[in-house]
Amino acid sequence: MRPASQDVRTVVCAGAGVIGGGWAAYFLARGYRVVAWDPGAGAEERLHHLVDAAWPALSELGLADGADRASLVFEPDLGRACVQADFVQESAPEDLALKRRLLADIDAATPEDVVISSSTSGFGMSEMQTECARPGRTVVGHPFNPPYLIPLVEVAGGTRTDPEVVAWASDFFRLAGKSVITMDREVPGFIANRLQEALWREALHMVAAGEATVEQIDLSITDGPGLRWPVQGPMLTFHLAGGQGGMAHMLDHFGPSLLSPWTRLRAAELTPELRDAVVEGCDREAAGRTIDDLVAERDRGVIAVLRALGRA
Repeated sequence: MRPASQDVRTVVCAGAGVIGGGWAAYFLARGYRVVAWDPGAGAEERLHHLVDAAWPALSELGLADGADRASLVFEPDLGRACVQADFVQESAPEDLALKRRLLADIDAATPEDVVISSSTSGFGMSEMQTECARPGRTVVGHPFNPPYLIPLVEVAGGTRTDPEVVAWASDFFRLAGKSVITMDREVPGFIANRLQEALWREALHMVAAGEATVEQIDLSITDGPGLRWPVQGPMLTFHLAGGQGGMAHMLDHFGPSLLSPWTRLRAAELTPELRDAVVEGCDREAAGRTIDDLVAERDRGVIAVLRALGRA
């Protein structure tokens, strides 16, 4: 019988590099016992170094009751590690063949009701679960670097993942203190990576064309829209760009500019269905907050970010 998400005590981190080690530090700080496995030479020493380096920041954020770095165990045998698991977070390199083999090995060694999550940043679980005997319990739990500081996790199942496992994993990550997006379907690169990849691609185009320097590009974000995004994401940011008319006015007024050749990315066609979906989504996210409420929230947040960075 699958353990309840709130009853998880031991997390196995399979792969203990930058991402896996960051996960280990995070789970330790949340009061879990962590068993880590990594076949690389010197992996145990690197893992302890990473955890020690992350601990001051985690302590400043606030440790859970019982959080202790001594709750970290390095196990050089994958089978002996997995047999102890109440939950597994796999964080191997982004090599599809390697991921398939490793997930199959983890599946074979882990108690049959334990959920197995992958930190993959691009592969879909449908691609990775092909060699698992019990693929229904495999799910993507995509973190952001460093996992011990960045709260977001994107959860997505594969075609053979049980829907109950997706819900279980989402609940577990929330209980562990993460901000969770439970994706309705598999999307290559998930959500956040696709958005940051679009920005990255355009930045490289501008540097290659001599249109902007690296420094100008970074400053354009850190002292521009990047200050708003920690408070309200790109959708609510554009919602406020429409003034009191909100997203509906913004799309109706500025929609034609989507076809302006500002970027090398093809613009989505602004169909009535797309327009209405975006407007309705902003209304749902605003959840009764007026434009004035959102403006005040944004301004307080931006001022807090500026002060935290010593720039105000």
